Amino acid sequence: MSDSLAVEIAVIGAGPVGAALALRLAAAGIATAVIDRAPLPPMEHPAFDGRAYAIAAGSRRLLEAAGLWQRLPDPPGPIAAIRVSDGKLDRPASPLFLHFDIAEIGHDVGDGAAFGWMVEARSLRRALNAALAEGGLAEGALPGRPLHLFAPAEAEIVRNAHGAEITLNGGKRIACRLVVAAEGRESPLRRQARIPVTRFPYRQSGIVAAIAHEYPHHQTALEHFLPAGPFAQLPMAANEAAEHVSAVVWTERPALAAHLMTLDDAVFGAEIARRLGDHLGAIRPIGRRWLYPLSALHAHRYYDQRLVLVGDAAHGIHPIAGQGLNLGFRDAITLADLLIDAASRGEDPGAPALLARYQRALRGANLLMLAATDVLDRLFSNDMPPLRLARDVGIALVHRLPPLKRFFIRQAMGGAFAKG
Repeated sequence: MSDSLAVEIAVIGAGPVGAALALRLAAAGIATAVIDRAPLPPMEHPAFDGRAYAIAAGSRRLLEAAGLWQRLPDPPGPIAAIRVSDGKLDRPASPLFLHFDIAEIGHDVGDGAAFGWMVEARSLRRALNAALAEGGLAEGALPGRPLHLFAPAEAEIVRNAHGAEITLNGGKRIACRLVVAAEGRESPLRRQARIPVTRFPYRQSGIVAAIAHEYPHHQTALEHFLPAGPFAQLPMAANEAAEHVSAVVWTERPALAAHLMTLDDAVFGAEIARRLGDHLGAIRPIGRRWLYPLSALHAHRYYDQRLVLVGDAAHGIHPIAGQGLNLGFRDAITLADLLIDAASRGEDPGAPALLARYQRALRGANLLMLAATDVLDRLFSNDMPPLRLARDVGIALVHRLPPLKRFFIRQAMGGAFAKG
């Protein structure tokens, strides 16, 4: 392998957002390097681990354009209906509820329409690994796939007005015209560029798990609001673990969440049943359990000299709406469109004007989503009677007003980037 390489774009971080962006650019013929300090996870023994992503319609189109959707080794589970309710632990849900059905907007899930799709985390990772490997292992890109992969690799990056030079451990040098920071919430590149960040800590933890259940879920998702925070049951496709499977994501106070993680499967399943109800019949936990501290953040700007932030490096929100990864994919969609258009015109991909257009296209909507999820969490994660009454009435009102309901349906399908 040569000691030097020249590409247009270098993406730092091979997570879902960074990898999907790199593959989309490579599919459009733009020479791209992907660099990650960690090795790609080994796939020799891919076991179900209980984690899954809710992929919106707009995000699916990015994955299709990047050649990933068709590579998923396990079938995605469509979400054809969403039910929103409010309640208290060990009590029936409020009779005032909100129900969305894909048929309400003239679609049938059999035609491929859905609010979104549940994709197992391991399935997406396997698709990403396979696509990255095909495009850039060992001697570089295959013909027609100008993608170069370096993982594991440590990178030292020097940016100037004309481009950037990346030196990898081992001496490899990569010249590029734009660096994309896709390294997550604690992005070293964002810190290096001295881009300020506002953080919003929540006194909550998120528990992620999966359950097998006796009755089919009929592709229906449940969002049940409890005083400690939202509890979500998300329908997944059948897999080797069980015929009827759902992901569970719920919010608890940190001390209780830590305690729940220590319970045996029988008691842990009983705690899930207390929140879920009995409409899915008997349940049992499957796979691993995951615990995450919850917080939000927002970068004050999305770019610097020859540098642009995407995904969690730019923003992070409360998971109450399940849109965190989809916001990152929207970053990738917007940036890819701008870079592909610039390439077709022979323009500089790192030009400040282009990066400013990227920021203008996204920053306002991302701030609005951060504010909305923050308000929703504060409104629903409490047990104050006046607020409980107000939110129950609000839920029922949306259910009975078709124009407002269609607006929320559009948001559930991925907002403004779910057109087409």
